[in-house]
Amino acid sequence: MLTYLIDDDAVSLFVAEQTLRLEGFLAPIIPFMGAEEALAYLLPRIVSDPPEFIFLDLNMPVMDGWGFLEALTPHAAPLKGWCRIYLLTSSLALVDTEKARGHALVQGVIHKPLDEDAIRAAVQERNRAVPAAARKIITPIGRGGA
Repeated sequence: MLTYLIDDDAVSLFVAEQTLRLEGFLAPIIPFMGAEEALAYLLPRIVSDPPEFIFLDLNMPVMDGWGFLEALTPHAAPLKGWCRIYLLTSSLALVDTEKARGHALVQGVIHKPLDEDAIRAAVQERNRAVPAAARKIITPIGRGGA
């Protein structure tokens, strides 16, 4: 499952990537230190190699998560039905959740830090929504005692 992580904090990116790997994300996970960098990388690949997941921090300098979504909106058609965007925030403001409902590609808001339960919920939601023929097998990484 090609996954993008977008956050301006290197520690948050590292922790999120390690958490995803522990939950069985074996395909490329591409971290971006800002929304502009992620958008520049995504747009030329949006049709040929779109990500299945984007975990997007809301609060970043220069271009925040909302700016990323606004810039992505005119190009969103190839992502619909395939890509799931989850907004990451440390804020508890309900306004973020309400605003997220206005974006067709946004599946939800996850409070930082990204954890195993949020990842499992995102994968389960994706597996219910994507036709069986389009699903990819998720091979969990075994942890001792399970």
